[in-house]
Amino acid sequence: MLSLNGRLDHAILLRLADWLAVLVGITLPWSTTATGISIAAWLFVLLLTLDVASVRRELASASGGLPVVLWCLGLIGMLWADVSWTERFQGLGSFHRLLIIPLLLAQFRRSERGSQVIYGFMISSVIVLIISYVLILDPGLTPRGKEVGIPLHDDIFQGSVFVICGFGALGYAAIGGVRRHWLTAFASVAITAVFLANFLFVPVFSRIVPVVASVLTGLLGWRVSRWRGLLGACLLALAVSVISWFTSPSLRAHVHNSVDEFRQYVATNSATSIGRHVAFFEESLTIISSAPLIGHGTGSIAKQYLQVTSGGNGASAVATVNPHNQTFAVAIQIGLIGAIALWSMWIAHFLLFRGEGTIAWFGTAVVVENIVSSAVHSHLFDFTNGWLYVFGVGVLGGMVLRQEESSSMAAPPLASKHTSAHVN
Repeated sequence: MLSLNGRLDHAILLRLADWLAVLVGITLPWSTTATGISIAAWLFVLLLTLDVASVRRELASASGGLPVVLWCLGLIGMLWADVSWTERFQGLGSFHRLLIIPLLLAQFRRSERGSQVIYGFMISSVIVLIISYVLILDPGLTPRGKEVGIPLHDDIFQGSVFVICGFGALGYAAIGGVRRHWLTAFASVAITAVFLANFLFVPVFSRIVPVVASVLTGLLGWRVSRWRGLLGACLLALAVSVISWFTSPSLRAHVHNSVDEFRQYVATNSATSIGRHVAFFEESLTIISSAPLIGHGTGSIAKQYLQVTSGGNGASAVATVNPHNQTFAVAIQIGLIGAIALWSMWIAHFLLFRGEGTIAWFGTAVVVENIVSSAVHSHLFDFTNGWLYVFGVGVLGGMVLRQEESSSMAAPPLASKHTSAHVN
């Protein structure tokens, strides 16, 4: 009886951990507080259910082990940082969420509820999308301090969510169309159009979004039909770009403002948004070049920028704690060794989703969005975008690993085939 009760309790905890992960997916597009509470509850329950062998298996893989390697480098980097220990621990805190990836891979390798996490995230994002359109139609309803069409979080995170959801649905449509599921494909295309059209009407969105969309369009075309699909994707992207340009005044205004900001920076070193990004890029290279191999230590970003910007003017005088580039944010602290570990992790996660099917494509969208956006943002160190990547890779990656195991178990052994043929 004790053994039976123990198994029942373990099964209940497993189910609870799965549904708490679903809750994280639901709350992620809405609230940082609710997301943080959900993650804490999920992690507490999950740690009661995981066995050492399953975690060790994920740590031995590139997709699960490299995030931990990057965290370990951040931990070691605290030793030579020339800042207070408070700043060192704060710097290491940016790396902590990477430790969750192997735990999620282990959980959803054995769980059947990964799809519920995706459905919860998609439905929650659709509701945010509807509210965004309501605010666009009636700007007077916009909450104080928010941009029109951005009801929650900010334009950067909302852009990441909408791009991932839009291209996730587009990939589902492409696969559904290939399989002759035309009704499913049409519905998915409609969902894609509604998500991506939002960028044509909101007055503010991240400038990297069109780049992310272009890369994902090309990758989807390649995945569906290799070179022919890539060519078709490029033609489609060109047609959509032309139509968008002539139908969206906010898009044209956004482009014109970006050009004006760059001209102001070139002419007067003005601290515009683009001017600050360019200045951060140049200053990051200067900081990295002074300690290229092992960096300046974990938590040293703020101090290094204060030193390099002292005596400057305009954009060159703006100190920051965020270089707005994930590679630089790592390399400043733990050098080229850390940057190599970061890119190795990204590549391992991209290769994890190289297979066929909609789950693999969703994972590709999550990884590619993070890599491309991290050229102008430090997304892994941001709360919302960081957790979006961690849970996206962890849940979808675990689902892919589960599918691979199911396929290998379903396939008959090679020896059995030969024996059967010989007997026949």
